[in-house]
Formats: sequence, structure tokens, C-alpha cells
Amino acid sequence: MAFASPREAVLPLGEMNTTPLIDVMLVLLVMLIFTIPVATNSLDVDLPAPTDKPVTLQPNPIKNKIALTPDGSILWNGTQTDRAGLRASLKAARELYPEPELQYEPDAQASYDLAARVLSDIKASGATKFGFVGNDRYRSFEKQN
Repeated sequence: MAFASPREAVLPLGEMNTTPLIDVMLVLLVMLIFTIPVATNSLDVDLPAPTDKPVTLQPNPIKNKIALTPDGSILWNGTQTDRAGLRASLKAARELYPEPELQYEPDAQASYDLAARVLSDIKASGATKFGFVGNDRYRSFEKQN
């Protein structure tokens, strides 16, 4: 058994009891967690109203095709045009109802600068039905002889 000497009893203790401090900090942490709002991510989607009639979707038969050639020509449905004519054609197509599908097919050897400018024109026109066609030809990156 350990005996306390009278000399040790005279000196004050040098440690602080931290248990109440830890308890208060835990209570504050729990209160903080309860007050943080719940993170909600929502995406508003307009769903169609239910009807008794079956809905059949008709594919839009009108398709416009923009092709770029290696010599720097822009083809609108097979007819050569310039960028101003392309912008006018895009505007006219955008005003049709339903909007025709726009297919973009640059040649592999076409100028990257021209392709980027045409894509910029397409984006500026506000076309919503847009797609790349003919990409399956470029799916392998082997060296061609």
C-alpha cells in the first residue's frame, strides 16, 4: 500500500480534470450536427400528365447533315455553302416544327480550325437535336497505310 507523506499533501495538484470539458464539447458537437440543414440535391423534371390514350412517338423524318471536307468546304445536305450560308440554314432549320435532327460529320482530314468554328456556329444557333455521325470509322487508332 502506498502511504502519503505529509510533505506531498501540502503541494497542490498540477493536473486539471478534463472530463467535464470533454463532455461539454461532445454536447456542443451533437447540437451542431443537429442544427446543420440536411443536404438535398433535387432535379426538377416536368413529367407529362397521365392520359388513357397510348402515346406513339413518330420519328422526325427530316434530317440535316453538315459535312466538312479535307479541302475546307462545308456541305449542307450535300450542297456546298460558306459559314454565312450555314448560319442562315441553321436559323431556318431551328424555326421549323418539329425541329429537324442535325447531323455533323467532319472528315478525318478536315481542318480542326474549321471544325471548331462550325461547332461554334451550331452552338450559337441553339440547335437542340444535334449529333455526331460517322464516328464509328474512327474507333480504332491504328496506323493506316
